Amino acid sequence: MSRTKKLILGVAGSLALTAALGSCYTLEHRVGTGAANGVQEEKRQWYILFGLIPLNDVKSHEMAAGATNYDVKSQINVFDVLLNILTGWVTIYSQTVTVTK
Repeated sequence: MSRTKKLILGVAGSLALTAALGSCYTLEHRVGTGAANGVQEEKRQWYILFGLIPLNDVKSHEMAAGATNYDVKSQINVFDVLLNILTGWVTIYSQTVTVTK
């Protein structure tokens, strides 16, 4: 195997490992008394440069559609990990934001 191929495989492996090891965390927030009826809305938040710069704007209060009591969950789930392995080589990462009313 040539030196260039080894280098490419090493860089690709490192990026995949970085995406996999930085995965599966959850942040939960309760607004008011929290969710009452279990209706959920989910959006994907995208970041570039390993999470430093947001590419889109996901606003939980807009997802709640006027509700005053709801829960917000931001997480990198299994689907995000798989997506991040594919997009991580260009430093683009995602997380899932779920609002439960």
